[in-house]
Amino acid sequence: MSGYDEAYRRSTRHPEEFWAEAARGIDWDVAPATVLGQDGRWFPDGRLNTCHNALDRHVAAGRGGQLALIHDSPVTGGGRVLSYAELLDEVARTAGMLRDLGVGAGDTVVIYMPMVPEAVIAMLACARLGAVHSVVFGGFAARELAVRVDHARPKVVLSASCGIEPSRVVAYKPLLDAALEQAAHRPERCVILRRPQCPAELTEGRDLDWAATVRDAAPAPCVSVAATDPLYVLYTSGTTGSPKGVLRDNGGHAVALHWSMAHVYGAAPGEVFWAASDVGWVVGHSYIVYAPLLAGCTTVLYEGKPVGTPDPGAYWRVVATYGVRTLFTAPTAIRAIKKEDPSGEFAKKWDLSGLRHLFLAGERLDPDTYHWAADLLGVPVVDHWWQTETGWPIAANCVGIETLPARPGSPTKPVPGWDVHVLDAAGNDCPPGVEGSVTVKLPLPPGALPTLYRDEARFRASYLERHPGHYLTGDGGHFDADGYLYVMGRIDDVINVAGHRLSTGSMEEVLAGHPDVAECAVIGVADEVKGQVPVGFAVLKSGCDRDPEELERELVALVRERIGPVAAFRRAVVVARLPKTRSGKILRGTMRDIADDRPYATPSTIEDPTTLPEIAEAMKRA
Repeated sequence: MSGYDEAYRRSTRHPEEFWAEAARGIDWDVAPATVLGQDGRWFPDGRLNTCHNALDRHVAAGRGGQLALIHDSPVTGGGRVLSYAELLDEVARTAGMLRDLGVGAGDTVVIYMPMVPEAVIAMLACARLGAVHSVVFGGFAARELAVRVDHARPKVVLSASCGIEPSRVVAYKPLLDAALEQAAHRPERCVILRRPQCPAELTEGRDLDWAATVRDAAPAPCVSVAATDPLYVLYTSGTTGSPKGVLRDNGGHAVALHWSMAHVYGAAPGEVFWAASDVGWVVGHSYIVYAPLLAGCTTVLYEGKPVGTPDPGAYWRVVATYGVRTLFTAPTAIRAIKKEDPSGEFAKKWDLSGLRHLFLAGERLDPDTYHWAADLLGVPVVDHWWQTETGWPIAANCVGIETLPARPGSPTKPVPGWDVHVLDAAGNDCPPGVEGSVTVKLPLPPGALPTLYRDEARFRASYLERHPGHYLTGDGGHFDADGYLYVMGRIDDVINVAGHRLSTGSMEEVLAGHPDVAECAVIGVADEVKGQVPVGFAVLKSGCDRDPEELERELVALVRERIGPVAAFRRAVVVARLPKTRSGKILRGTMRDIADDRPYATPSTIEDPTTLPEIAEAMKRA
């Protein structure tokens, strides 16, 4: 039996034994005597502090001089580095500031900040006190911030005067002021990091200057909390109406993330690990902040973009400059680089020999992008799949256990701990090659959400009731005969064409394989005869000079050739850009609303609202 097969078998057949062993990698104030409680919560009688495990224990072990955090900021032309000892000092004093403002274990703190070291410090300072942090993506509109403030009910808000984009400065303080005017909840204090690029006027009696307030604070020690106590709440992107706050506990989270660094990512203490994401998203929580520090790695905090800061070689510069061993980003970022630099000339300017793996997640990785990145970098490209709710990978090529042969289009096999199934509508396991709903048999492993913040009923209705005994991921997919999982996209991205259920993800895979296409999206559009028909949108690679109508005919022919006439794929249109969230996900739902002439609200997470009228105009041509 292979190393992977043995690990997976142990994790699903003897989960308590498996996770008890993993828990030995964490420092406990009170070691758990019970591994899995009757309610499905992990390590219910254990006590620990997450910040201690991320910082204090490494310093105590004599590794205080190792770099903990590298801040690289091409948008400001600067940055800074912090050793473990320096980061611990700043976190302890920031925790002292929060303690002096009345924040204690169980209190909530909203963090509304850009990609600066103080955002990481704020998260760890909350963890040090046993407080619950809720990071709101920097630059979110005032209404969206107000909704989250009302739901989280923070005692304190930590923010900054501004965030910085490649072409503009985004003033955060006016957004925060407007949000707090709209919100019913009133935080006792706001602490503002004043950046030199944008001054901020402080509201007397409510606002404090970050630098001055931290300077006057005495360091705070770690507070021991129960393993089942909450560490953070993260509201899922695109939330409308009542917020959906994913809750993460302390114990299971620390155990799972520490285990994942060595076994999924193959990362060792002292290595440089870079997750090119944002602290406002789950990837930033898990793999910029907590997991690398729990594992004793050096983590990179990048305040920039894959292109435009200043060129498509930005990522390669960071990798070469800091000796990054593992890079984790989204397929969208690689497609953006490929679009601007299809021949990879900018990568050739940098020494990338230290890079060992490129991990990609956040959306489907099309085979064309997979092959382009693998050929360019000459290292394994690892497609892996997980969600905000799960907190760490569900399926991946676990390079720290055994590197399996890659199959483009598949995130390989389920990660140990995740008992993954593909179920039909009746709840039966689908045979290989047959698509169904991807689920996880309960109990969920450590690190997954135990519930939604202040909404247990919604948690059960959203995730547990469709298939009793299973967690519903909301994604559709299938296994092949060898146990490789293929995730084809959200269940609502399966369209019904004249009674045939077809995956838009399969069609996108075909379009992305065209040599002139940089990125694409396929949506189902209402049709009087067939119910729904697919429409494709394609963005051309930089420098590609093609007649759009000719290319559109080629794309239609390609889908009909690869998938067949049953797809009824007759319309493709070339567009300059696709509408995306700030985290790089394509707004397919909004595109469907536009195509079907339904009213829609511009999502708060959208990167550029001007892309929506462009899609509307393209639909007229289609």
